[in-house]
Amino acid sequence: MLNNKTAGSLNLSHRLSHRDTITPAIVHLGLGAFHRGHQARITDEFMAISGQRNWGIISANIFGGEQLISDLQAQNHLYTVTEIHSDKRRTYKLVSSIVDTLYAERDRHSLLKAMRSPNTRIVSLTVTEKGYCTNPATGELQLDNPLIAHDLKHPEHPRSAVGLIVSALAARRTARLKPFTVLSCDNMSGNGKRARSAVLQMATQFDPELARWIAEECSFPCTVVDCVVPAVTAEDLATVKDELGVEDKGAIVCEAFHQWIIEDDFVLGRPDWDDVSGVKFVKDVEPYEEMKLRMLNGSHSFMAYLGYLGNYPTISEVASDPDFYAATSHFMKSVAAKSLDIPEGEDLNAYAEELMQRFCNPRLTHRICQVAMDGSQKIPQRWLNTVRWHLEQGSDFAPLALGLAGWMKYVSAIDRNGEAIDVRDPMSAELKLIADSHPGNRADNIAARVKAFLSVSAIFGDDLPKNERFVSEVVSASCLLAEKGARAAVASLRYCEFHGR
Repeated sequence: MLNNKTAGSLNLSHRLSHRDTITPAIVHLGLGAFHRGHQARITDEFMAISGQRNWGIISANIFGGEQLISDLQAQNHLYTVTEIHSDKRRTYKLVSSIVDTLYAERDRHSLLKAMRSPNTRIVSLTVTEKGYCTNPATGELQLDNPLIAHDLKHPEHPRSAVGLIVSALAARRTARLKPFTVLSCDNMSGNGKRARSAVLQMATQFDPELARWIAEECSFPCTVVDCVVPAVTAEDLATVKDELGVEDKGAIVCEAFHQWIIEDDFVLGRPDWDDVSGVKFVKDVEPYEEMKLRMLNGSHSFMAYLGYLGNYPTISEVASDPDFYAATSHFMKSVAAKSLDIPEGEDLNAYAEELMQRFCNPRLTHRICQVAMDGSQKIPQRWLNTVRWHLEQGSDFAPLALGLAGWMKYVSAIDRNGEAIDVRDPMSAELKLIADSHPGNRADNIAARVKAFLSVSAIFGDDLPKNERFVSEVVSASCLLAEKGARAAVASLRYCEFHGR
């Protein structure tokens, strides 16, 4: 088993020396694969480059993942990252930046103690969109969310990430300590602004003066994160064991590429993460954020829903289909890119080509079902602002209309062959009820079903359901999907793009 003793004998391309001198300054909520493959990996490399050892991480899971925490604790919180290069090379790195791991689902005491510590300068998050407990369309805190409702009644025992942050900041204020920086690393538009809004709304429920102090003293930088980190498989773990000669139950397998764009606004200082290639501190992340959300994440969702319905299990298999490749490339270059204000020095066509190469990497088993999760929270940022831009311009957004048709079919929880779909989404019950209430594939049934889906204001707002062209395009795409199936629908979309509609 990997641990402090066995790590020394491993043949690795990277290891951080003098791990015993690392002290923690970051508390992270959400010890999943992405955190370990991105932020923790970059922090490890930064400390190796800089010689600094005062930015260690205490990582915690506040829901689930008890076995992972147990495994990492048995491994002295060490794990390896296998980087898959586009030329099929593999490099192995030992990550030592996490100095403690906490399973905080049942007992938040140790986690809150770490967050309240004067040594903690940053609290970071990868809790997914639903972890902010806000309406994805309006940004309002969901006061009826069971976690938020609990925290409002029991502020001393918070269950939500937002409640934990408010509780820790309140304790720091009482102790006359400066607040920490709240650093969202979740893959969504305006992640820092969304975290700030949720925290201030929660704090206001308790004490308007606390909310005012947080607003004036605390910082919530926005970030853009990018690295494909698939869920690890049993086969991955077996390969790592064979290659390294030691069992690593916390192993991560991901692409060698990573990007991290960070708004430079930290109240208690920050690591010089930009010592690591691929990391950049900027004044305004929004242009980079929109570029990634609309091109990378938007195309990911396009491939996920239609690829699933086309019986493809992984992103690389979808991207390697000539019709999907052409349609996805067109989506990025001619639909998403046109809606963007281009960041300085960026070539969006080259960016699209790079993304397609990454998507096609067969060594990365990025499963469709992983990308398709939580679509109700993702598509407002990934797709709908692009749709709005094209509606204003009177231009074509056919791939997005077909993508929305695919999503609606996916969340119906029954595929074209009558097989059940395991939909993982916080709104899955509501969405399935809509589908079940409007069965059938006649044109009038499909139109009624589409309009019912579009009436969900938490996703589509109040404007899009009233736009006749938008509704008509999605209804037409849904009819096409029902008639031809996903693969043929994507192929016909490609034909329309290249030969005119």
